[in-house]
Amino acid sequence: MKLNYRRTFFVGLAFMSISAFWQLYDNIIPLILKNTFGLGETLTGGIMAIDNVLAIFLLPVFGALSDRTSTRFGKRMPFIIFGTILAVISMLLIPIADLSKNFTLFFVALGVTLIAMGSYRSPAVALMPDLTPKELRSTGNAVINLMGAVGGIFALAMISLLISKSGTPNYLWVFLAVALFMVISVLVLTLTIKENKLSKEIRAEAIVDEEGLSDDRDHEMPKDVKRSLNFILASIFLWFTAYNAVTTAFSRYAIKVWELKGGSFANALMVAMAAAIVSFIPVGIISSKIGRKKTIIIGISLITLSYFVGFLFLNYSPMINIVFALTGIGWASINVNSYPMVVEMSRSFDVGKYTGIYYTFSMAAQIFTPVFSGFLMEHISYRILFPYAVVFSLLSLCTMLFVKHGDSKPPSKKSKLEHFDVED
Repeated sequence: MKLNYRRTFFVGLAFMSISAFWQLYDNIIPLILKNTFGLGETLTGGIMAIDNVLAIFLLPVFGALSDRTSTRFGKRMPFIIFGTILAVISMLLIPIADLSKNFTLFFVALGVTLIAMGSYRSPAVALMPDLTPKELRSTGNAVINLMGAVGGIFALAMISLLISKSGTPNYLWVFLAVALFMVISVLVLTLTIKENKLSKEIRAEAIVDEEGLSDDRDHEMPKDVKRSLNFILASIFLWFTAYNAVTTAFSRYAIKVWELKGGSFANALMVAMAAAIVSFIPVGIISSKIGRKKTIIIGISLITLSYFVGFLFLNYSPMINIVFALTGIGWASINVNSYPMVVEMSRSFDVGKYTGIYYTFSMAAQIFTPVFSGFLMEHISYRILFPYAVVFSLLSLCTMLFVKHGDSKPPSKKSKLEHFDVED
């Protein structure tokens, strides 16, 4: 069985559009808050955390709601379409509020936009496992992550090209560009993916999943599977706690500890991102051969090693780029496989619910870790950052060892030549 890369590409258009928005949000909204409305760092940080707080509540709710939805367009597509429309309309009011210095309009527009984005993220992500055979979901998730990176790169390119480097910046054009990108992506998705038809084909191939869970809604999850689910959710929280601490505090760490100037600290982060992008597809293929759990454990080992070696650098050296390349490869190995392991334990009627649960634990970590790691750096030392990441990463390794379900079971090859067979 081979992944249908063409279909997975079109399915990934929704996530690509979502990633473009969040890259725009993370880079532009803090500038508007600080430069236009004169908010301090603490209040700016609080407003920037609202999306993660909303996500904890919105993603599970809308994920589960989409599970119970049935329309002629499918159960995920209505959320994707209407969520995108509402998000695009409200996000275009943000630069208008910035130009007019109208904080009330800005705050309302931002709130509506965040709610709209939260309403279709889980359905958009759940569309991939809905339309992908279980044993191919890691490779499918790799394609989705790669497309997410493309969306982020597009937003960064528009920010670089469309925002004037002199005078008062006008963000209207970059918001328009990203909004148009989102609309075109979802339009192409709508025209190319017939959700109901494809869902029936996938369900026909596997009426009962490999974990032995029937599609009977009254059938409870077996205790051993639930135990595995709890351990992998704990692992997700722990490795996001480690990784997000490093990514959010690295700029301050590099300036304070290594005394880097300007934006040179971004080079190491770009190396990590580039390494992850290059690794997504190979990692998906490798995990289909050796299993998701083994690939995640390898990834945790690599990323923990990179955190430890990063701590050993008392001064900046170009060699740190090699360390961050390991970080990117390790993170790709974890990220590509963790979500498919969670939904592997679900059934066809509750994939959206478990997608929301996955994001609840990852978002909770991203709310917790900047505050806790920041407290430790402020009251102990900036040098605590990498040991902090090592500890939480090792804890994620410990919990991951107790996960016994959700792994892929690749079909056996009839001949050695089939190992070289890849869908064109």
